[in-house]
Amino acid sequence: MRIVVLDGYTLNPGDNPWDAVAALGELTVHDRTPREAIRERAAGAHMVLTNKTPLDADTIAALPDLAYIGVLATGYDVVDIRAAAARSIPVCNVPGYGTEAVAQHVFAFLLELCRRIARHDASVKVGNWSANKDWCFWETTQIELTGKTMGIVGFGNMGKRVGQIANAFGMKVLAYSPNTRTMPGYEPFSYVSLDELFARSDVVTLHCPLSDATRGMVNRVRLASMKQGAILINTARGPLLDEAAVAAALNDNHLGGLGVDVVAVEPIRPDNPLLTAKNCLITPHMAWATLTARQTLMRVTADNIRAFLAGAPTNVVNAPKA
Repeated sequence: MRIVVLDGYTLNPGDNPWDAVAALGELTVHDRTPREAIRERAAGAHMVLTNKTPLDADTIAALPDLAYIGVLATGYDVVDIRAAAARSIPVCNVPGYGTEAVAQHVFAFLLELCRRIARHDASVKVGNWSANKDWCFWETTQIELTGKTMGIVGFGNMGKRVGQIANAFGMKVLAYSPNTRTMPGYEPFSYVSLDELFARSDVVTLHCPLSDATRGMVNRVRLASMKQGAILINTARGPLLDEAAVAAALNDNHLGGLGVDVVAVEPIRPDNPLLTAKNCLITPHMAWATLTARQTLMRVTADNIRAFLAGAPTNVVNAPKA
């Protein structure tokens, strides 16, 4: 079986070998694939693995040998899963590999926004502590998390893990999920409506998928409903935010801080309004990328292929409904 990886560099920039996948077929790995080269590189492949390189309906139709699509991520919106299903091609993702990494990144954002460690480290190193008349100083208001309310939009495995950590910090946790009625209770978390969550939370963190219903969900109206000085964190998908509206809320001090690991267009464009917004932390879509998480992703990718070859594919996102 011929296996082609279209964009493998982020999974293995040199520290996470493809050995487990290479053992399962004739493997070709491309670090990156421009759109115009997708069909040429995937031609003749029985299995195509992709992270962000799109496989649309026309591309899938142009690959007669294709029998399996592996997504090197949890989200699979880069693949036309209906077109694949029409050809009986399973699309298999890797759920849960980055839960711990992303949850910890959320709190890296939150702690930095509340305590501004990097700013004070820099201040000390340019001599401001040495020249200070007192034995301590701070340049920003220092905020404790204990007693604050965190609102979590999307309460799957990722959202629950963030909630557990928030609870350990002594925070109250509000959760919103469209599937609330079918989910068991998770004390001490409270399920509320989306509007109530935004209105009551001191911190809102997004862990929902991108869909027609969620695109631009954090807009001018929703931002206005938030508490003065509330913090917003997005490690899910960039287009969940109306970035111009969010930047405006930061610049007029209604929104107290923002941490984003994702933006609407990636890599970020030089004219993105968040780049010049006040109290905004931006990381380059790296929350998922701990070595431990990437090793798990590689292992499960190989497991998915092995299961497909055995005739019992797992983690199939386009399986026919019973």
